[in-house]
Amino acid sequence: MSTAVVDLRSDTVSLPTPEMRTRMAQAVVGDDVYGEDPTVKQLETRTAAMFGKEAGLFVPSGTMGNLLAIMVHCHRRGAEAIVGDLSHIFLYEQGGASHLAGVQLATIRNQPDGTFSLAELRHKIRNYKDCHEPVTAMVAVENTHNICGGKVIPLAYLDELASLVRQPGVGTARIALHMDGARIFNAAAALGVGVERITRDFDSVSVCLSKGLSAPVGSVLVGSKDFIAEAHRLRKALGGGMRQAGILAAAGLVALEQVVPLLGEDHERTKRIAAAVDKLRSPNVVVDLSSVHSNILLLEVKQPKLKTDKFTERLAIVEPEEIAAGVTDKEGAGIVLKASARDWAFMRLVLYHQVNDEQVELAIKKLTYVIRQYDANWA
Repeated sequence: MSTAVVDLRSDTVSLPTPEMRTRMAQAVVGDDVYGEDPTVKQLETRTAAMFGKEAGLFVPSGTMGNLLAIMVHCHRRGAEAIVGDLSHIFLYEQGGASHLAGVQLATIRNQPDGTFSLAELRHKIRNYKDCHEPVTAMVAVENTHNICGGKVIPLAYLDELASLVRQPGVGTARIALHMDGARIFNAAAALGVGVERITRDFDSVSVCLSKGLSAPVGSVLVGSKDFIAEAHRLRKALGGGMRQAGILAAAGLVALEQVVPLLGEDHERTKRIAAAVDKLRSPNVVVDLSSVHSNILLLEVKQPKLKTDKFTERLAIVEPEEIAAGVTDKEGAGIVLKASARDWAFMRLVLYHQVNDEQVELAIKKLTYVIRQYDANWA
């Protein structure tokens, strides 16, 4: 049986565009560890300028970018960084802050909108020069927020956060602000502002090129010249020093030039799927339309007999009855919809550059059939 696959597990499955492949093949390169790769330099300079920062550093991954920020900002032993309890840094980076950087992470409960309580943050900040306590050295915000469903952090909240951290007498030393901006361009597209505005009060930002921006590899860490100089040194210790990395950086430049302007289309397609599911009025699988901010869609499973991992498994198979019911593409192939779920109360769908209108309609067709099947079973 032939199948049409719509892969919405993550925007990390996005593919390099034809222009990226061409530019990669033609890239002028040098040894980046010696600082001699002109294409890497161009990517770093352009990214830093977009964010209004002094310098940038090309790194293999967003995880490394976040870890370098922690290592530079929390440079002394006994330092502590404060992060959300649903943040990528805390959940999905193997605890690198502790076992590689020697930094303690203190967590604050993330709200459904991706923020955390600023009153609780103020309470968490170590405000005494007490030899028993670690020193608060960094606060990190994730924007957009992955596990909270691609939520865009409000500008007013970011302004208030910066004002709090910069108040005289808050902390025993200056506290750095870091943004895990893996999908920061999605936030900018949703808000209709430039990334410089979103990150203006942040000391550092880690920007991913290989998720919705479709580049095959890499992130850029931006900040001050002194910050990047130290991050450059530490990158080598983490094994992130790359040689003729301009081949990869070339794709990143195309991402900034050609894919960033199209991110709003991913958001609209995501909302189209959300609206279709909402229209079903299913008691078993629901969506909150107001919570769909960007390219990530969370479908909440209300039926206690249905686990999200089983939901994703069902979407990935084609039953003979589906073909008879016309749940196919225009060639008559059955639809395989790939989604992601763990021990969550929701299933996650993520859209990206290669997901076109036709694939969106296939995803809607498959979701509609399976959800109605569940509704009939538990009527």
